[in-house]
Amino acid sequence: MKPPFERVVDEHAATVLRVCRAILGPHDAEDAWSETFLSALRAYPDLPESANVEAWLVTIAHRKAIDQVRAAQRRAVPVDTVPERPVVSAPPDGDLWVAVAALPDKQRQAVAYRYAADLPYAEIAEILGGTVDAARRAAADGLKKLRTTRTREELS
Repeated sequence: MKPPFERVVDEHAATVLRVCRAILGPHDAEDAWSETFLSALRAYPDLPESANVEAWLVTIAHRKAIDQVRAAQRRAVPVDTVPERPVVSAPPDGDLWVAVAALPDKQRQAVAYRYAADLPYAEIAEILGGTVDAARRAAADGLKKLRTTRTREELS
């Protein structure tokens, strides 16, 4: 028998929030978190009892976060003056989320699912739509890139 939805929220809220933060950053994560659980609430009655609830929620969170990223890319950003050339800013020291956000999409998502959500590579591959080896490689490449830009204290 499936547990009540309230228990599902209690058990997996932190994991879903970590996934949303890894993809969107700390400011936009709460919206994706709320959207995830609203969608999950609607679909929960039809979820099979044998389903991996955590992986299911992480998949929903991933899709909601990606939807927010795509929506943000379509919105214009108002500025006082238009710059002559594009501005490239380096991540400020100590801001690991900015460094993670700068990773390519697959690497950022693989790192987030592996180290923030603690998902096995098989589930990451299923979420990202690739092989287990590709998920493992994306996470390793992402960590390598983070290590070259951040100190060991910031990563631990």
